[in-house]
Amino acid sequence: MATPMQELIGSPHPSISVILPVLNEQSHLESSVRSILSQDYKGPIEVILAIGPSKDKTLEIAERMASTDSRVVLVENPTGKTAVGLNLALRQSTNPVVVRVDAHAEIPENYLSLVVEVLNTTGAVNVGGVMAAIGKTIFEKSVAGAMCSAFGVGASRFHTGGEAGPVDTVYLGAFRREALIAIGGFDERFTRAQDWELNFRLRENGGIIYFDPRLHVTYRPRSTVRALAKQYFEYGRWRRVVSRRHKGTINYRYLAPPVALLGFLASVVLGLLLSPILFIPAAIYTVFVLGASVKIASSLSEFFLLLLVLPTMHFAWGAGFISSPKTLVPSSE
Repeated sequence: MATPMQELIGSPHPSISVILPVLNEQSHLESSVRSILSQDYKGPIEVILAIGPSKDKTLEIAERMASTDSRVVLVENPTGKTAVGLNLALRQSTNPVVVRVDAHAEIPENYLSLVVEVLNTTGAVNVGGVMAAIGKTIFEKSVAGAMCSAFGVGASRFHTGGEAGPVDTVYLGAFRREALIAIGGFDERFTRAQDWELNFRLRENGGIIYFDPRLHVTYRPRSTVRALAKQYFEYGRWRRVVSRRHKGTINYRYLAPPVALLGFLASVVLGLLLSPILFIPAAIYTVFVLGASVKIASSLSEFFLLLLVLPTMHFAWGAGFISSPKTLVPSSE
C-alpha cells in the first residue's frame, strides 16, 4: 500500500520538471511546450529543453519561448542523442518529479495532475499511459491505426490500452527523480529502446512501473514508408541489444517479427524451388495482413495502405532484430 503523498514526493503539489530532448522539431515544438505550460496542475513546473544541433529553426523557436516564459529552460545537447539530452535535462532539474515528454508529442491539460495522483496512490517509481497515435495525412492515419492495434505492434498496453496495473515498461514516463538518480539515469549508449532498458533497471532496483489508461500522450506517426521502415528497423536492432544485455527479457511478442520475416522468405523461396505447397506459410501471413487491415481500417484508402504499412512494420522490425550486431553497444565492463 502506498504511503501518503507527503512522504512519497514532498507535498500535495510537488514541483515538477518536464524534460524534452529536442532535435529538428520546428513543426511540433511550440505546440508541445504549450500543452505543458497550459496544464491545470496547481504546483510549480519547469520545462527543460535539451536542444540538439538542429538544421531547422528549432533553436530559434526554443529561445523565443524561453525569453517569454521563465518556466522554459534551455540546455545544450551537442551530440543530439536522445539519452544524452535526457540526462543533461535530468541533471539540470532539481524537482522531485521528472516527466518525460517528446518534442513531437502533446499532453492533455490534466496530465501532470494525474501523474502526481498515480505516483502517490501506487507508490510506483515510473508511471505512464497510452501512446495515442494520431495521424493527419491518410498515410499517417493508417500507421496510427496499426500502432494502436495488437495486429501491428503486439499487445503492449501503452499501445492498445487496457487495465491499470504494473507493467514492464511505459511510453515516455513520469518518474520519481530520486529513483532515476539512484540507477544513474539513461544509458547513453542506447540510441533506441533506452526507455525499455531504463525501466528494466528501475524494476531490478525494486521499483514498480505502472500503467494507467487515463494518461494519454498524443504521438505523431512517421509520414512516409521509408521513415516508418527506418524507425521499426532501429526498434528491432535495439530491442535485440536489450535482450542480450538483460537475459530473460525477451518474449513471443519480440520474436514474432523475425520469425514472420524468416518464415515468409523461406516459404516463398522454397515454394519456388521445391513445391507450391510450401507457399502455404506465406499465404497464411498474407491472409493475416488482409484480415488485420480489414479490422483496423476506417476507410477503403486506409485498408489499401495498411496492406503496405503492416508488413513494413513487421518485416523492418524483424530485419533489425536479426541483423543487430553485438558491437552496437560496447560492453560496460
